[in-house]
Amino acid sequence: MTAWPYAASPFHPGERAIQNRLGVRERVEDGGRRLIRDVLPEEHREFYASLPFLVLGTVDATGQPSVSLATGEPGFATSPHAKVLRIAKESWATTCQVGADVGVLGIDLATQRRNRINGVISAIDRDNVYIAVTQAYGNCPKYITRRQWSVGPATPESLASDGAMLGSKERAVIAAADTFFIASAFGTGRYDPSRGVDASHRGGAPGFVGIDDSFTLTVPDFTGNFAFNTLGNLLLEPRCGLLFLDFATGTTVEIAAMADIIWDGPEVTAIEGAQRLVRFYVTRVRRIDGAVPLRWTPIQAESESTIR
Repeated sequence: MTAWPYAASPFHPGERAIQNRLGVRERVEDGGRRLIRDVLPEEHREFYASLPFLVLGTVDATGQPSVSLATGEPGFATSPHAKVLRIAKESWATTCQVGADVGVLGIDLATQRRNRINGVISAIDRDNVYIAVTQAYGNCPKYITRRQWSVGPATPESLASDGAMLGSKERAVIAAADTFFIASAFGTGRYDPSRGVDASHRGGAPGFVGIDDSFTLTVPDFTGNFAFNTLGNLLLEPRCGLLFLDFATGTTVEIAAMADIIWDGPEVTAIEGAQRLVRFYVTRVRRIDGAVPLRWTPIQAESESTIR
């Protein structure tokens, strides 16, 4: 059964190039046509409405992608019909305009469920932003650390730092991270539904993000779904945005960067499980204390909780 409604591939040239390079092109194309839709199935519509936050990927007027979090009481994001996701405007952390491309990641850390939307802002009114869906699909639960959310203390957010390098406090957040979010982009979904902005999750054991120096991060790319949405974008457009979140305090570290894919060599083989590396060259860093009004606590694995 085919879910993708178009004759053209759901994957753009960058994604297809990597799929070909790694010998998975035919298999991934078949899977993409079966799993990627241009509408939200009912279970996805219910899922987005149940979440207290969404990860949003956007691109500014210069073409620089960035990541932000939209937060609110569950129900701040709803789907009035299968082609549209509606998000409360007050939750939108960045400037938005009709016709702009948006990547949306919905992720429930407690259940490790995640779904993605690529779309275009179709309308904005006094209360809401409306995203027309160009691609909708689910991702597997790999590399998601389980956490339970709660509403944080009523402390105002404050811009703590804004510069071109990673300071000691930013480095501390990154060094402790088992999760970060990335926005990448190629072209626009207005004219080609295979293109646009992707918002994605990356995870691993704390310390999986290597801090080479105050301007450089190196991250292993582990086995995934072989679609290579993010890497396909970075292959053709290396600019990207990263967001690290301190789940205990709500502090965020937002990074604008240029990415370089390292396909093989001793650096790759030195990291267990790495299939390749992505090196990020930092161009801007912003740390915002208390940026997110939510807090998360780890959920202990059932096997661990039975040990006395």
